[in-house]
Amino acid sequence: MSLLLSFPPIRARLAYVPLGLALFLTLGCSSDHGDEEADSAPEVAVITLAAQDFPVRTELPGRVSALRIAEVRPQVSGIVEKRLFAEGSDVKAGDLLYQINADTYKAAMARANADLAIAKANLVNLQTLAERHTRLLTSKSVSPQEHDQAQANYQQGLAQVGAAEAELEVARLNLERTKVRAPIAGRIGRSAITEGALVSADQPESLATIQQFDPIYVDIVQSSQQLLQHKRRLQAGDLKPGDRAASLILEDGAPFEQQGFLKLTELNVDPATGVVTLRAQFPNPQGLLLPGMYVRALIEQGIESGVVLIPQQAVHYNEKNEPAAWVIGTNNQAELRALELLGSEGSQWAVRKGLKAGERIVVEGSLRVRPGQGVKPVAWVAPAAHSVIAKADVADKAATPPTETRVD
Repeated sequence: MSLLLSFPPIRARLAYVPLGLALFLTLGCSSDHGDEEADSAPEVAVITLAAQDFPVRTELPGRVSALRIAEVRPQVSGIVEKRLFAEGSDVKAGDLLYQINADTYKAAMARANADLAIAKANLVNLQTLAERHTRLLTSKSVSPQEHDQAQANYQQGLAQVGAAEAELEVARLNLERTKVRAPIAGRIGRSAITEGALVSADQPESLATIQQFDPIYVDIVQSSQQLLQHKRRLQAGDLKPGDRAASLILEDGAPFEQQGFLKLTELNVDPATGVVTLRAQFPNPQGLLLPGMYVRALIEQGIESGVVLIPQQAVHYNEKNEPAAWVIGTNNQAELRALELLGSEGSQWAVRKGLKAGERIVVEGSLRVRPGQGVKPVAWVAPAAHSVIAKADVADKAATPPTETRVD
């Protein structure tokens, strides 16, 4: 007995092949498209913002000036016998700097002493005569006119003694002034004269100059417009008064290690330049700051509240050339938002407007972000932390002995 199997015609069987293949391709493509949708959101590094108080600092030009300057001048005339200091050295107040020939002044003092002795001896005679006339007047042995003349002569003798004492004091002072002393403590500069030079009390040139460098002043100039805006913001409450701290950037671009403070603001505007002078005081223990040196001063002129700090690499520029940052909103959607920057603090920008505390912004991966696009946010790690981790990895690798690899 034979078994007969019935099959569809070959044309009918071939008709099922495209349908199955199409179904297979459709299912496969839809699965791949779903995977691509899930993987299309770029991964970006973000930070969550926090508001804080930010000191508003203004960078202004300034010139260094000495705390005190004293010109050493002679108060008497004469020949300089000695110079008793080393140029460029530190001196104390009262140190002897120059010695002027004192022979003439010693003689003048001796003469004044003699004149005083004569006046005192004459006063004794006049006093005795005045007392005698007073006793004789009661017995009417002398006339009232003679009595009055004796009293007047005695008073004149007293005046002569006083004048002689004053002349003696002048002579003593002149003799003392032949020793030219330092009026203040500080560093003395070059000497304008040498031994043997003739000096006079009314000469216009100074013998030397003494300056005090520690502490030292820095005179800073600020436009009256900037000062006016700052005062208005303080009055409006936008700024809180700061601690008037000051720091310096030296001529070579390096920061000055010592911190200073704003001492005063002048009450007048220079009509020629339209600027106001501010004076700050700085410690100068190493003498790095010298009078006349040009510096850049950072003056803290107030504290602004509600400021957020963001890394500088998170700031971009939109089509209007405005600073902006990618903000991650609901459903992890990205939005490019314009910012108003207040200033910089190290490697961060201080943002006054455009961002709020609690929001997230993109720090790394912004080139892969498009407006309205979903992203995968991950926590951003600061570069310092990366360097620490890298150093730790290097240290671990250095501590781990190398493994020997054998090749057979």
